[in-house]
Amino acid sequence: MQCSFLLCTVSVMEGMGMIIVAGIILVVLILFFSFVPIGLWISAMAAGVHVGIFSLVGMRLRRVVPARIILPLVKATKAGLKLSANQLEAHYLAGGNVDGVVNALIASERAGIDLSFEKAAAIDLAGRNVLEAVQMSVNPKVIETPNISAVAKDGIELLVKARVTVRTNLERLVGGAGESTIIARIGEGIVTTVGSADTHKSVLENPDDISKLILAKGLDAGTAFEILSIDIADVDIGRNIGANLQSLQAEADKNIAQAKAEERRAMAVAREQEMRAYVVEAEAEVPKALAYALREGKMGIMDYYDLQNIKADTKMRDSIASDETTRNIIEGGHNEQ
Repeated sequence: MQCSFLLCTVSVMEGMGMIIVAGIILVVLILFFSFVPIGLWISAMAAGVHVGIFSLVGMRLRRVVPARIILPLVKATKAGLKLSANQLEAHYLAGGNVDGVVNALIASERAGIDLSFEKAAAIDLAGRNVLEAVQMSVNPKVIETPNISAVAKDGIELLVKARVTVRTNLERLVGGAGESTIIARIGEGIVTTVGSADTHKSVLENPDDISKLILAKGLDAGTAFEILSIDIADVDIGRNIGANLQSLQAEADKNIAQAKAEERRAMAVAREQEMRAYVVEAEAEVPKALAYALREGKMGIMDYYDLQNIKADTKMRDSIASDETTRNIIEGGHNEQ
């Protein structure tokens, strides 16, 4: 009995040990297949991309997603491009868009555009959409400007809208100015061209002159684009800026003249007050002069009375004249009624 119990115990322990070993092996296999992309390696080998399994493990260790490298590499290989996994991985570690760069290289190779991987990677790292740039090199883009206000020499405002056809210049894409610079330069050229015209009618008759003069200035220098054509889409007549300016100038001149006239009036009033002060001052000296004349015997008492009579007569005449004036005004008002 004891022997049979021992045999059963040993059998149970052996069974448990086999289960534990099988569990450990299963866990190891799961960790291995989750860490080592066997499926991606098989897909790469089937596509003719020779990459070692340890290279994929190294990508994992370098915190690189292997699919972000291998799938674009498979795409490039099938397109006939000679790229290596190290090139794509270096661009990925630099923060670039590997798939976008590969798509741009495939598009440029199909379009016959000479674009190396280094230049495409530099364009991508500069923040440009390299695939869109290649597409714009093949299919030019039309940039429409807003209404640009320009004034001819005769003072008439013109609202000009232009359509600019541009093509990407891959050689100047890194460090070149963008669309906003193109629009600003086109606006500057329109303002200059219209401003040099003698009349707005000449601009309306020959709007193509604007395009010719702007194209002759080479406005695409230093930009990431090459200007193919500039077409004037619309020219509208705006305000009469010259007439408005003349009106404002006339209003300003009128205000200045009024201010000067008010200044002269104020000076005249001040001068009048000053003269009246002199008269009052002179009249104040009259009693003194009379007293002096009487005291010195140069004037008799009868002369003094005659002077007083003349003054009273003058005051009476002034009063009568004032009353007649008032009566005439009143009578005139009744007659009008």
